[in-house]
Amino acid sequence: MNFPLAPQQASTVAYFHDWVFYTLVVLTVIFTVVVYGMVVFFAVKYRRGSKVNRHQSHHENLVLELAWTVVPTILGLVMFFLGAKLFIQMRTSPADAEDVYVIGKQWMWHMQHSNGVRENNTLHVPVGKNVRLTLISQDVIHAFYVPDFRQQIHVVPGRYTTLWFQATKPGKFPIYCAMYCGTQHSEMGGYVYAMPPKEYAEWLKNGGNNIGEMTMEDRGERLFKVLACDNCHTAQSTDRAPGLAGIYGTKRVMSGGSAVTADDAYMREAILKPANQLSAGYANTMPEYNGQISEDDVLNLVAYIKSMNMPNVKGKAMPGQDISKGGENNRAGDHYRQTSNTALGNEESRNLGETNMRDTGAAVNATAAERRIDRQ
Repeated sequence: MNFPLAPQQASTVAYFHDWVFYTLVVLTVIFTVVVYGMVVFFAVKYRRGSKVNRHQSHHENLVLELAWTVVPTILGLVMFFLGAKLFIQMRTSPADAEDVYVIGKQWMWHMQHSNGVRENNTLHVPVGKNVRLTLISQDVIHAFYVPDFRQQIHVVPGRYTTLWFQATKPGKFPIYCAMYCGTQHSEMGGYVYAMPPKEYAEWLKNGGNNIGEMTMEDRGERLFKVLACDNCHTAQSTDRAPGLAGIYGTKRVMSGGSAVTADDAYMREAILKPANQLSAGYANTMPEYNGQISEDDVLNLVAYIKSMNMPNVKGKAMPGQDISKGGENNRAGDHYRQTSNTALGNEESRNLGETNMRDTGAAVNATAAERRIDRQ
């Protein structure tokens, strides 16, 4: 009979997860049987008309009352501690985890590895290594669920969520959408392929199932230029826009005086709705890209901006950076080191700097609409 009571345990958290789950099930059954058994017993024994001695009845019993108060309280606190420990373990990803980006959309899962390899409804991962998924939805709420890994997370539009796991055995493990997301919800599935590390490295090197011609950083750099972002944003801060070199992970001072961390969510908001993340000292001149570029494009742009934290990436200069020189440039409102002391990168940027910013914003919007790059 091939009818297992539970999915196989194929991740590092699966055993502890099952232990906590089945302990809760056993305690629930025990207390249910005891409580409802006593209710039925006394209801039958002391029903109306029964010949039972009802004299000298007890109205209190200190030992009994302490027992049914203290024991369940201790058990509840123990289970709370174990559940909280499991939750923290499952939601705190290790620093050495390999990143994979996931976009949920009706009705498929789109995966992209950091080196640019893409997959649809399949995810190849190495056995024995930590993998972190950064997920977002392009339309409605989904839920990424891998039963064999005991991992599930909601995938929400407009918000990044993260999930990590470490596969413990090679195999093919199903992926489900665990949140009703439309008429073809039941068809929104796929598989995780856990592979030995050497096979996975070879698979990744060969571009996976689809040839990855460009990394995420390369795609982001290309889109950065297509959208004419380099007209304003350079390695250094200028009067037109904050510099991008080293910006990721730093504290940013907003126009209202608050301070926020330049993480993935901040970058996404700053790209799609820049007026919501206006840096101190700058006017609202950047056009919005909400609805003009896909979530895939946003991930690639953020990956490119992250790469600017490393000077002279792949031997290429960043926007407005002269890689033959070094130094620092401190600007009020910017809390990061600059990788160059040059001004704008080329004569074209200088000429564009003399144009009206709002006219430039309108032109950039038109360019983005006409040259939208579909990464679906």
